[in-house]
Amino acid sequence: MTGNGNTRIEMEYIWRHHQHLTRENQCSSTLVKHIKAPPPLVWSLVRRFDQPQKYKPFVSRCIVQGDPEIGSVREVNVKTGLPATTSTEQLEQLDDNEHILRVKILGGDHRLRNYSSILTLHPEIIDGRPGTLVIESFVVDVPDGNTKDETCYFVEALIKCNLKSLSDVSERLAVQGRTEPINHY
Repeated sequence: MTGNGNTRIEMEYIWRHHQHLTRENQCSSTLVKHIKAPPPLVWSLVRRFDQPQKYKPFVSRCIVQGDPEIGSVREVNVKTGLPATTSTEQLEQLDDNEHILRVKILGGDHRLRNYSSILTLHPEIIDGRPGTLVIESFVVDVPDGNTKDETCYFVEALIKCNLKSLSDVSERLAVQGRTEPINHY
């Protein structure tokens, strides 16, 4: 799921949209997920900056003041079991045409400092049907007492869980015939 074995087209998307400037005390990684649901349906879930709990299993609650737009800040409550309870996050980019979502963590009671992620969707055909190639990349500071490998492994595990859930929710909606975008504001 990470960088190894990516196809040429995946590598092109990564090169075009997922370049992070990393400092010496940071780690960065890119993950790829193929979802058997059309991009408009998957995007309808991803683009909801105000409702990440629709597919992110560790989010119990999210509050955004006003309409979600570039610069908006959300307060996220995290379910128990993780080494965090809250996260303050800012929407940096939301491109409905190119299907790009960029989020930066501003603070919270966790160890993810200077965290920024980019999530992009790309149309593809899976088993003869419309599917979605999802690519998510991140950069984050390595906390004191941790290695780059440990930090990347932890964040990758969270993202893999979120992408698996996004896939499950999207594919379930696609099977139910929900191929039009849902819950647009």
